[in-house]
Amino acid sequence: MAKRVAFVGLGNMGGGMAANLVKGGFEVNAFDLSETATAQAKENGCNVVSSAIAAVAEVDFVVTMLPNGSIVESVYIGDGKTPGLLDAIPNTALILDCSTIAPTNARAVGAVASEKSLRFVDAPVSGGVAAAAAGTLAFMVGGAEDDFEEAKLVLTAMGSNIFRAGDVGAGQAAKICNNMLLAVHMAGTAEALQLGVDNGLDPAVLSEIMLKSSGCNWSLEKYNPMPGVMEGVPSSNNYEGGFLVNLMLKDLGLAMEASLNSQSSVPMGAAARNLFNLHKHSSGEDKGDKDFSSIQQFYSKT
Repeated sequence: MAKRVAFVGLGNMGGGMAANLVKGGFEVNAFDLSETATAQAKENGCNVVSSAIAAVAEVDFVVTMLPNGSIVESVYIGDGKTPGLLDAIPNTALILDCSTIAPTNARAVGAVASEKSLRFVDAPVSGGVAAAAAGTLAFMVGGAEDDFEEAKLVLTAMGSNIFRAGDVGAGQAAKICNNMLLAVHMAGTAEALQLGVDNGLDPAVLSEIMLKSSGCNWSLEKYNPMPGVMEGVPSSNNYEGGFLVNLMLKDLGLAMEASLNSQSSVPMGAAARNLFNLHKHSSGEDKGDKDFSSIQQFYSKT
């Protein structure tokens, strides 16, 4: 009999992840507040249900992909007026929260889950919308070793790189570090490319030179921010789709919060957050819904 998974949160990332669980042989109960998202999930073979509570009935795994930490806590723990999912999830099920939230949020949910004899891991993702659709995401997992091993049954249907970072909350800490670095090298890559263009260089030629030199990095190789240089990336589609500026700012905010808690020095992370915030409000328009590689436009003279 196929294992049953509840999937709550079918946004740009969650929709593709749920579809890959179906392809992997799981029976998926899907819920989202968006009718468009649930209609797509139904087309992808999910069982669309009327509520998150209904989704978790008699399942083996619960997967959530939600916007922020306060929503994750509210969905799992409740808000004082309505009960949370932790009061409805079978005690045999394993809970995987794939949202990107603060480590403190993950630990809070994990603590309440433990009090109710439920097992919980945080498993934020990296790779973007294309990787979510292709099933090639990277997962950074925080949780007990036995729970991590069981979680891999589900995660391997959605990703190709799965790591245990430590106990509950460690997955979120790893994700925050990764995305802070991503922001830093994307901003730096855009800055270098614009400097080249301003000095008469062809950005495609400059990109090829840097790819074979010490400046090579993921943003340059997989996600070039300069329009017209690389096909199939947001910069060649008016920066539509992908990982939004608003989401990058959210993650950089989490990094700043974590740095305060640990008294860590993050001057480059702080500079990247400032640059993305300036970009979001530049040119008299809100660019929060553009892909984060649109930071290239911040440096452009046109």
